[in-house]
Amino acid sequence: MSPLPHLAMADGAEFDAIRRMLTTWSAQAEGIGDDAAILDIPHGERLVVSTDASVEGVHFKREWFSAEEIGARAASAALSDLAAMAATPRGLLLALGLPSGWRSELEAVARGVGAAAAAVQCPILGGNMTASEVLTLTITVLGSAAHPLRRSGALPGDLLYVTGLLGGPGAALRDLLRGATPSAEHRARFAQPSPRVREALWLAELGAHAAIDISDGLLSDAAHLARASAVSIQIDAESLPRMSGVEIDNAVISGEEYELLVAMPPDVVLDERAFEARFGVRLSRMGRVVPREHADVTMIGADVPRSTGHDHLR
Repeated sequence: MSPLPHLAMADGAEFDAIRRMLTTWSAQAEGIGDDAAILDIPHGERLVVSTDASVEGVHFKREWFSAEEIGARAASAALSDLAAMAATPRGLLLALGLPSGWRSELEAVARGVGAAAAAVQCPILGGNMTASEVLTLTITVLGSAAHPLRRSGALPGDLLYVTGLLGGPGAALRDLLRGATPSAEHRARFAQPSPRVREALWLAELGAHAAIDISDGLLSDAAHLARASAVSIQIDAESLPRMSGVEIDNAVISGEEYELLVAMPPDVVLDERAFEARFGVRLSRMGRVVPREHADVTMIGADVPRSTGHDHLR
């Protein structure tokens, strides 16, 4: 189907702001100006929907990121939920709470949202705008999949893989909270996450049983997967892929990674070097699924404290 054209909008400050964002998004935005979005889903696929909020002072501080980075991070966090379900992105809706002090940076926020959406070929379908005391971006993403990948499908005997290198966002956050400057490598992982949509679709095609994106930290999200699947998970601490300068105990609690933890059947042979050559990101085998035991997650080879990672600042 051809993209729906925008509708003519009335005069006024709110509509002027919307027009500014549409100018920024150009052909990325479709059918803006109606009461609701119209979405075509391929025959035989199911709609997959998620909403994620990013609130100034709760999920980020203004001085940490550029306006463009704030927009991109918010969109990437929402799109990562579609990646976890191995869903193809079909649309994004932005509910923006805009304080007066942020009006001059509206286009930059929109550019960030647009860049994250464009990276996974996700059209922008509309949303809402309101005045607010702090900047808030509530992003709803819509995707589709014939067989959505869920947290509940892991089976005893499955092998666990993780994408990327862990620990950068947590290291950057610790530095920022104590007034230090993070390394460029750690800051980049914190400020510019990449939802692993293409990677998830490929792993799902190979027969992945279950997946979850790492937003609360590896230990916490592995526990979510274990509970949902009624299994236990064993993680080999020495096999954890970590960013330089990050210890194991910090890598497993670092949140806002937006990497994927995936349970694969043991008879599927994954070439980790070929994966990295294809997607430009590492894939590492780092654990296995076992029958349900007392603990959700057991770390093999390290004494690591449990933590929920970080999802907000206070």
